[in-house]
Amino acid sequence: MDKLSKEQKDEMATSFAILALYDGEAEISSGQISALLEATGNTEVEPFYPIIFSNFLSDPEKVATLISSPGAGSGGGGGGGGGGDGGAGAEEEKEEEKEEEEEADLGGGMDMFGGGDGGDY
Repeated sequence: MDKLSKEQKDEMATSFAILALYDGEAEISSGQISALLEATGNTEVEPFYPIIFSNFLSDPEKVATLISSPGAGSGGGGGGGGGGDGGAGAEEEKEEEKEEEEEADLGGGMDMFGGGDGGDY
């Protein structure tokens, strides 16, 4: 927690307040969020956070969707791990690329607008 900026702490406190309200099946409103933040000693949270968060998450279905969606609202994930089988993986990848190229080749003669005569360009 010490490494978080004030803004990150405010967002986290507001997020936890919304989760507590959702879990308790209470109304999710800026007033309720502010009251919960004050009751838990988070009095230094900027007053616009409860308003912004409640505008987006006042519907319990949105909160449920956000909770149940894998990776929802998160930043980019990490890259995939490297394998110890470098040669075989590279071969498979080349084969897949070749197959994709073959599928993409539609026989030519067809442009974006349906003309096959080559046009002015």
